[in-house]
Amino acid sequence: MGAANMAALCLLAILAGTAVGEERKLSSHAATLADNSANLAFNLYHNMAKEKDLENILISPVVVASSLGLHLHAGLSELLTEVSNSTARNVTWKISGRLYGPSSVNFAEAFVKSSKKHYNYEHSKINFRDKRSAVKSINEWASKSTDGKLPEVTKDVDKTDGAMIINAMFFKPHWDEMFHHKMVDNRGFLVTRSFHVSVPMMHRTGLYHFHEDTENRLYVLSMPLAHKKSSMILIMPYHVEPLDRLEKLLTRKQLNSWLGKLEERAVAVSLPKVSMEVSHDLQKHLGELGLTEAVDKTKADLSNISGKKDLYLANVFHASALEWDTHGNPFDTSIFGSEKLKDPKLFYADHPFIFLVKDNMTDSILFIGRLQRPKGEKMRDEL
Repeated sequence: MGAANMAALCLLAILAGTAVGEERKLSSHAATLADNSANLAFNLYHNMAKEKDLENILISPVVVASSLGLHLHAGLSELLTEVSNSTARNVTWKISGRLYGPSSVNFAEAFVKSSKKHYNYEHSKINFRDKRSAVKSINEWASKSTDGKLPEVTKDVDKTDGAMIINAMFFKPHWDEMFHHKMVDNRGFLVTRSFHVSVPMMHRTGLYHFHEDTENRLYVLSMPLAHKKSSMILIMPYHVEPLDRLEKLLTRKQLNSWLGKLEERAVAVSLPKVSMEVSHDLQKHLGELGLTEAVDKTKADLSNISGKKDLYLANVFHASALEWDTHGNPFDTSIFGSEKLKDPKLFYADHPFIFLVKDNMTDSILFIGRLQRPKGEKMRDEL
C-alpha cells in the first residue's frame, strides 16, 4: 500500500464520526472506520514482526488510530467508548492516554478541552533532557493508570525535542464460558524445539467454532468473550515452529477465509494462564507505513495542539498488559455427558501462536498480537 493511500486511509478512519449504539445499525462512516482499523491492524503487525529480537506483540489498532486522530478529529471516541464498555461487555479494558510536551510548549486551549472531552487524554509538560526523571515519571503514570499491571513503558527516551503520546492499557478477557479454576497445572511451553519454559495451563472442553487448515498445517479457534460481543481468535501451527510462516499467510482476506470455514464442534482447549506486558514505540513504524505527517520533524503541523508549527511526535508509545485467566460466565452444564462433547478436537496451546480480539458488532480488530515467549522459568532439558 502506497504512503499516500495509507495516510488517506487513516485520515478516513480518524475523520469518520461514529455513532455506535447498542442495537443501532452501523452508519456508513462507522463501517468505514472499522474497515480501516482492520487494515491498519495487519499493516502495523507485519511491519513490527520484521523487528529482530522482538518476541511478543500486542497492539490495539482502534487505540492507535484514535491516538493519531488526537490532533484531527474526535470521531473515534464513540467507537472506543462502545467497545471498551466494561458493563455492557463484562470485560476489563482500561485505556489511558497522555500527551507529553517538551517544557517549551504551550498547549492550545481548544485542543486541551476537546481531547479531554472526547478521549479523556491528559496533558503534561516534561523536561525530556532530564532523562532519568522523565522516564521515572512516565512509568509511574502508566503503572498508576493500569492499577500496577503495566509497571514499565520505557527504559529510555531517544528523542528529546518533540512531543510524546503514550497509551497505557490493561485488557483482561472474560470468557463466555469460564475455565475450571481448579484445573490449572504447570506444563512446558515450547518457545523453540530446544527451549521450554514452565507455565500454568488452564483447560476446558466445550463447544467452540473451530477449523483445521490441513493445507497450511494450522488450527483456528474462535472463543466468544462474555456477552458474545467480541471473540478471541487463536491461530496456531500444528507444531512448534517460528511464526514467520504463519505471519506471511496472515492477511485480512485469509483471516476472513478461515473465519468463513469455522464450524461449531467439541474442542478440548488448553491455554497458558499468563499475563504479558508489551510496550512498543510505534514512531518509526508509523513513518514506514506512510503516516509521516505527524512523526516527521520537517513535515509535522501540530499547530492546533501548540498554536505553532514547532511540534512533532518524537515518540508514540503503545503499552499494553493482557491477562489470560480462568474467569468468565458459568458454563452450560446441560451438554455435559451428551453426544455433542464426544470426540473433541484438541487445541493445546503449548507453543507460539497468533491471536486477535475481534468486535462482533463493528467488525473492528480490538487487539492483534502473538505470544511467542510467555513469562516462566526455563525448564531443564530432560535426559
